[in-house]
Amino acid sequence: MLARLSGGLGAGALLLPLAAPAALAHERAHEPADDAPPLAYELPAAGSYELPPILRVADHELLRSDGVRAKLLDLAPGDFALVSFVYLGCRDASGCPLALATLTRLDRALAQRGDLASRVRLVSVSFDPARDRPDDLARLREGLAPRADWRFFTAAGEPDLAPVLADFGQDVDALPGPDGEPAALGHVLKVFLVDSLGDVRNVYSTGFLDQRLLLRDVETLLLER
Repeated sequence: MLARLSGGLGAGALLLPLAAPAALAHERAHEPADDAPPLAYELPAAGSYELPPILRVADHELLRSDGVRAKLLDLAPGDFALVSFVYLGCRDASGCPLALATLTRLDRALAQRGDLASRVRLVSVSFDPARDRPDDLARLREGLAPRADWRFFTAAGEPDLAPVLADFGQDVDALPGPDGEPAALGHVLKVFLVDSLGDVRNVYSTGFLDQRLLLRDVETLLLER
C-alpha cells in the first residue's frame, strides 16, 4: 500500500517558486505545467486498499486570508480536506514550493471533477505568523488563482499557532543565520488528508506528494461504507 510512505521516490514535480510578499503584490505566481511527470510507482485501484485513521485533530480557529477568524476545516459530513503547512519565506525546493505546486495541480484537477470539487477542500496554513499576515496570504492566493475551494490561513501569533502544529504533529525549528539570528524555518514537508470527523487518514511527504495519489486516496475514502 502506498499510503503512509514518505520520501525516497522523488516526485520530480515542476516546482512553484514562492515569491516574497512584496513581489506577490506585483506579479502572479508561476503555474505548474498541466503535464505532470510520470509516476515512479503504479497507483492502486480506488477502493482496493484502506486508509484507517492515524490520529484525530481538532478544528482550530485561525485567521483567513481575508482577516476573518474562522475554523480551519469546517467540513460538512462526508467531506475531506488536504491541509498543508507552508511559509512565504521558504526557499527549499523540496519543501513549501513543492507543496504549493502539487496543490495547484490538485486544485486544477478538482475543478474538472464535479464529483469531487464539492467534497474536497484545500487548506494552506502559514507557520510564520510574524511575517505572513492575512494580506500577504491574500496576495499569494491571488497569484495562485484557485479554481476549486482552496483556503489560506495564518495566526494572530505563535500562541494561536502552537496548538495547531502540536495537534497535527508538524514540527518547526528556527534555523540561525551567520549572525545567530533566525534565518529560516526548518520543517519536514507534510500534507494531511483529514475527514469530516477530524481523523487524519494519510500524511504525504516528498516522495509520495503527487496530485494523482491524493485524488486516488480521496476516491478510496468516498467508496467507504
